[in-house]
Parts: sequence; C-alpha cells; structure tokens
Amino acid sequence: MTKTNLNTPIAPSHLQQRSLETVWHPCTQMKQHEAYPLIPVTSGKGVWLHDADGNCYLDAISSWWVNLFGHSNAYINAAIRDQLEKIEHVMLAGFTHEPVVALSERLRNMAPGTLGHCFYASDGASAIEIALKMSFHYWLLCGQPQKNRFISLQNDYHGETLGALSVTDVAIFKQTYAPLLRQCTHVPTPDWRYAEPGESAHDYAIRAAAALEQHVAENYEQIAALILEPLVQGATGMGMYHPIYLQRAREICHQYQIHMIADEIAVGFGRTGTLFACNQADIAPDFLCLSKGLSGGYLPLSVVMTTDTIYQAFYDDKIAHAFLHSHSHSGNALACRAALATLDIFEQNQIIDANKIKAAYLNKIATALAAHPKVINFRNCGMIWAFEVETEEADFAATCFQAGLKQQLLLRPLGRTIYFMPPYIINEQEMDLLVNGTLQILDTL
Repeated sequence: MTKTNLNTPIAPSHLQQRSLETVWHPCTQMKQHEAYPLIPVTSGKGVWLHDADGNCYLDAISSWWVNLFGHSNAYINAAIRDQLEKIEHVMLAGFTHEPVVALSERLRNMAPGTLGHCFYASDGASAIEIALKMSFHYWLLCGQPQKNRFISLQNDYHGETLGALSVTDVAIFKQTYAPLLRQCTHVPTPDWRYAEPGESAHDYAIRAAAALEQHVAENYEQIAALILEPLVQGATGMGMYHPIYLQRAREICHQYQIHMIADEIAVGFGRTGTLFACNQADIAPDFLCLSKGLSGGYLPLSVVMTTDTIYQAFYDDKIAHAFLHSHSHSGNALACRAALATLDIFEQNQIIDANKIKAAYLNKIATALAAHPKVINFRNCGMIWAFEVETEEADFAATCFQAGLKQQLLLRPLGRTIYFMPPYIINEQEMDLLVNGTLQILDTL
C-alpha cells in the first residue's frame, strides 16, 4: 500500500476524483458533481478559503453558518494546541475536566434566565433530540405521560435525525422519511413575508401568536413543548420575524404549562445582533440548544442548557429516573477549549458592539442591492442578510453558486433566496466585494 504524504500538494483533479470515489457528501445529489466539480480547498485564513488551483473565495456563509472569527484564527489555534498537550478527550460519564466545567459556568452566566445545567453532544440535531427527550421525560417523571406531543412553527428547521426531523417543516428533507417520523403540529409562522399587504411585522407576529394560543389552549394537556427558531428561520430562506412573537410564545407556554425549546443552533452567539436571539424579547426558554458558532466553527460541539427545576426532576436514587442518553464525545476537551477561546474573543473585543457598526456599513452599501429590479424582500437581522431573486432560472441556486465563484464569493442560495452570514471579522473592503460581486451576479443571470 502506498502511504500518502500529506505535505505533498495533490493535483486538484486527483483530489476531486478521490473524494468522489470515497466520500458521500452531505445534502448533495452526488450525480450533480458530473456537471459541477467539487472545490478542493487546501487552506483558509480569515474570511477567505483557498483552493488547489490558487483561487480564493470569500466565505460569505461562514461554512454553513459555523465560523465566527475566521479560518485559522490564531487565538483559537493557540488554545487548542495548549489543550492538546494536556488531554484531548476523556469520557464525561464518571469523569470531568476543566474545559467542560469552565465552559458550563460561563454559559450559565451568559444565557438568559436561570439555565443552570449543560448537557453536551456533538451537533445541532443531537442537541434537539436531547431537548425533546428531556421535555417528554420530565413530564413523565411529573406523572403526566400524556404530555408527549410537540409543536413547532411552519417552515422551521431543526435537523435531520428522526426526532429533529419530526419537528421540522421542510418538505424536501421530510417527505421521504414521513413513515418513520412522529406526528407534530406546525403552527403558522410569524415570518413577516406572510403578512397581508399593509400589515406590519409586529401586527402579523401578534396574529401568528394568536393562532399559537388557540392551538395550545385546545391541546395543552397533550403538549410537552413548543420548539422554535428564535427571530430567524434559517433553512427555508432566512425568514425573519418580530420579537413580540417570542414574548407572546413565552407567555403562552407559561400559562398553559408547556416547555419552550429555543433552537439557537444557527442564530446564537451574535448572529441576530444580540448574544442570543432570546435577548431581544427579554425571555428565557426552558431549554436552549446551541451549536455551530459555539466552538467558533472549529470542532463538533453542541449543548442543551436547561433549568434547575428540570434538572432536579431527574435527580433521584432510581437509575430509571436518570437521563440515560450519551454521546461518545460529549464535552470533548478540545472542543470545549475552542469554545472558551471563542467566548474570550467576544468579551475581549466587544464583538456585539463591533458587529453593529459592521452591519450598519453593509446596510449602507447594500442600498443598490435592495433596489435592484430582481430583488424583493431585502431584509437584515444583526449579521444576517437575505433577499429573494425574481428569476425564471430553473436551477437558480446552482447557477448562482457557480456565478459567485467567478466573483470570488462563496454563496449557497436557499432556493431563490440569497443570504449573507459572514464571519464577524469581515472588513469594509471585503463587504464592498461581497455586495458588488452579488450585484454583478444579478446583472448577469
């Protein structure tokens, strides 16, 4: 067997072919790569990705929304190297370590409300599974086994494992596996794009909340929890809504004694303009699910934070009352250390305030983009921008992606929706390139 020398440059076509022969790429119809070759990335620095042909691309979507402070960030790199010399991983059942304890303490002090305990996994969908199981199990321990149903928002996305997919409302992911899924009710979305002409985002959110309350009032005895994506519904095109909906949803959940699960996997850690989206409504959920930016995009890590009340319900002499759920790499020391370094950067560099200045600049230079004749519903929430493109192009997403590469941009439209979710270190020159390049794409499609 020939041993591969990882320090020897590999011809792009060779790497692409090896990948096609061995790797089943996620969320991909593999046959499409007959027409659209894989991009062999060899390195990254800051907001830029570099391929084997010497091309560079501005990572305008933070590599699936995970990267906060740029690729190969020196501070996070140093923290991981330091931890690597101590302990890379130890199972969290029966053992503990400084990074996971320190991270849990910091998250407890940062999160809204009194979310006192952290349960760790490796990805967002796993966090959703944990929250759903915990909610049901809590009601079971409280003598209410009938509370075993969940409700979510129309168009919400929560992941693709079976439990997470059950509470997801994105047909392309869900239809094939429908026979395997648990039934879930999806209440009307507060996304302001669904408002009537002349109806404000606030008023439409109130109307959507009224529909939520009607359903809960009729079914609360069977409902364990409401799960939602706060402020921005990601996978169905960055649907944005008014914070008043979160306030009303929290009140409704409290009134009818059902849990509220906030899925901030995509929108946590500053994406919506505040550290957590729930902060904008001044509410605290019963469960807060975090991942993606939690480790700065470096290593797989997710966490479910919950209240001491829920934690105490499982605290018992009986093993059957424990939450018997585990992941081999729960609380991985390297991932937790990357997360601690990420939180350091937030605090040391006042990132939330700095992002407000950057968002204002991008909104200013994007006026031509918002006014473009092909653009509708231009919108912004914190460090997320999105708009729909009026086009007859049947395969718009793939065509736009390819056109973006020619403009040095990594864009990955959601249907007809182009969105920007760049790393927070993006500078004004790079924002200019992003907006001007996108205008060039619109003019040529």
